[in-house]
Amino acid sequence: MDLQTPIEKIPKIGRVFQKRLKKLGIKTVNDLLFHFPHRYQDFSKIIKISEVKYGQDCCLLGEISEIENIKTKKKKMILTQAIIKDKSGAILAVWFNQPYLIRVLKPKDKICLAGKVALSKEGLYLSNPAYEKLPLRIEEKTSFLHTGRIIPVYPETEGLSSRWLRMIIRPLLNQIKEKIKETLPEKIIKENQLLGIKKAIFQIHFPDSLELARSAQQRFSFEELFYIQLYVLNQRLKLNQNRAPVIPLNLSTLKELIKNLPFNLTDAQKKSTWQILKDLQKSRPMNRLLQGEVGSGKTVVATLAALNVIKAGWQVALMAPTEILAKQHFKTVWETLKNFKINIGLLTSKEDKFFSKKLKNESLEISRSKLLEKVKEGQIDFLIGTHALIQDQVKFKKLALVIVDEQHRFGVEQRQKLTLKEVNPNQLPLTPHLLSMTATPIPRTLALTLYGDLDLSLLNELPKGRKKIITKVIAPKDRKKAYQFIRREIKKGRQVFVICPRIEAQSSKSQKEGALSWAEAKAVKQEYEKLSQKIFPDLKVSMLHGKMTAKEKEKIMRDFKNKKIDLLVSTSVIEVGIDVPNASLMMIEGAERFGLSQLHQFRGRVGRSEHQSFCFLFTDSPAKKTRQRLEALISCQDGFKLAEKDLEIRGPGDFSGTRQWGIPDLAMSALKDLSLVEKTRQAAKEILIEDPNLKKYFYLKEKLKRFKERVHLE
Repeated sequence: MDLQTPIEKIPKIGRVFQKRLKKLGIKTVNDLLFHFPHRYQDFSKIIKISEVKYGQDCCLLGEISEIENIKTKKKKMILTQAIIKDKSGAILAVWFNQPYLIRVLKPKDKICLAGKVALSKEGLYLSNPAYEKLPLRIEEKTSFLHTGRIIPVYPETEGLSSRWLRMIIRPLLNQIKEKIKETLPEKIIKENQLLGIKKAIFQIHFPDSLELARSAQQRFSFEELFYIQLYVLNQRLKLNQNRAPVIPLNLSTLKELIKNLPFNLTDAQKKSTWQILKDLQKSRPMNRLLQGEVGSGKTVVATLAALNVIKAGWQVALMAPTEILAKQHFKTVWETLKNFKINIGLLTSKEDKFFSKKLKNESLEISRSKLLEKVKEGQIDFLIGTHALIQDQVKFKKLALVIVDEQHRFGVEQRQKLTLKEVNPNQLPLTPHLLSMTATPIPRTLALTLYGDLDLSLLNELPKGRKKIITKVIAPKDRKKAYQFIRREIKKGRQVFVICPRIEAQSSKSQKEGALSWAEAKAVKQEYEKLSQKIFPDLKVSMLHGKMTAKEKEKIMRDFKNKKIDLLVSTSVIEVGIDVPNASLMMIEGAERFGLSQLHQFRGRVGRSEHQSFCFLFTDSPAKKTRQRLEALISCQDGFKLAEKDLEIRGPGDFSGTRQWGIPDLAMSALKDLSLVEKTRQAAKEILIEDPNLKKYFYLKEKLKRFKERVHLE
């Protein structure tokens, strides 16, 4: 048996448990051994029964004197009750709905129990304690697995308990310990005072002390972050070996565009534009992330870069995550560049358009085949679309710049689909420059790790003249006043967004920690009916959600933009890129359901004109944590500071959607630790400088290969 042995070949794991393990993503011995505990219970101190106190977690040794099953009348529950004695006294142990225990535990059995001490009319008792039968000689504590030591508690699934996992993992560790190879270079282990792999794997599962458990966690946190850093820096290295089109600076054309803009560029826009233009002049591919608040003017920066590329005789592609946003970009770019004799195309799954330099103020519908032909022949200078852009049938003649909106990860493999094929048959293919744009402020630790292959440009200031958005948490008792305020705003000619966490209500189990159940979360359809029929029957109310067709969504957004709708009830589909300057009020139902960064992005959908704008946060949650989070949003208008706070409160996985990338929980938690992130980055840099192809590090190379298969950062 080795680390890659399938779980089907592990003794004592039958088909039922194989299915349950696979639910947790466990398919091999390696997966099982690297399924780490997420917490520990310290039952290493064994006390006398006479020392037991109400409310404490304790561990004790004794002998069963009596055990029986009792059926309760009220709740029809079976209680298994056992009297446990030691030299100092006796105590009752009670298990709920586990009648089989009477066949496992017998009078005169020596037993170790660990659990919480509860109180009934009859006195103190142990409630649902963990138990362990002992050998005849109680001194032999080496057999302790579930009690009498620091106990690992694992992420579980239905029918798969921590107790079962402990029983499987310990013998497996003993059997396979010599086959676990060290993957980290010795130099890195020494410099960072890390445990070796064999000691760490034992101590993370069955630690001798909580301090050793922390040391083991630190070793594996370091290791996982190190692999991510190695991966992204290796991607950067690969990319730097490619050639890209060299785009000269066309200063006179850019000055002409800037002069005709209806606003002045901010200092941040000027700085970011210059960074991008300098990158485009290099012969290696640009890989830059343009990060800026909602409304900070990312599109105009990208358009300036695009114009410079087009005037050098090359093509540009812009990819947006939704059809609504692609069409909005098409309209904005067309209006900005219509005086520069440029052919612009729109390519989505539902619609294709073409704006020619010969047309003055309109675009034409065009067939997919004709549009693709024009792109292939180089007659389209600027192609804007959705993911349809990277389909195989889309061929560019001279593509030099790819702009990706709201999709930070657009890696080497995806870019290869857009690589230029026959620019010059005697030269290597050219790789397009890449500019990613996001309105999600990324905390520094995430930027250094998950986006470590990207250079960063920040738009950290809004255009002058923008008024601060007034943000308020609305208590349930003040809902009517808020509705009256909304009516007054609409009478002034303004428009209102209402955001709900769900499309329609459905039953669900309630959440922990006092949060409202998901079923109680405001649903778009129910909220739309309430607002349109009961609260504002005289106003024009509409709804928008992700299940609608592209045509339906486009019509609603067009009507809202054209002031045919007063109040739009929507899901988070409006989070990305929707621009309605006349909307002055953002009302968010179930605000506790969203992260701070997402709430900040919603808020950024208003306040885009000279009108005073407002953001109302509605919540029925009494939780103190909810109040703290929402207060942070009120006191801070800086998306970058809120992103750091959001990371601190919710964790990286929930913050940035990285759960879907398959990054382990230990690495996720470690992403909050800036010093650890910087250490792993430095270590990865040193290894790659010394040995870019990892020829000296066979086990590290193999582990990195498996890591890439498990974690999908693109």
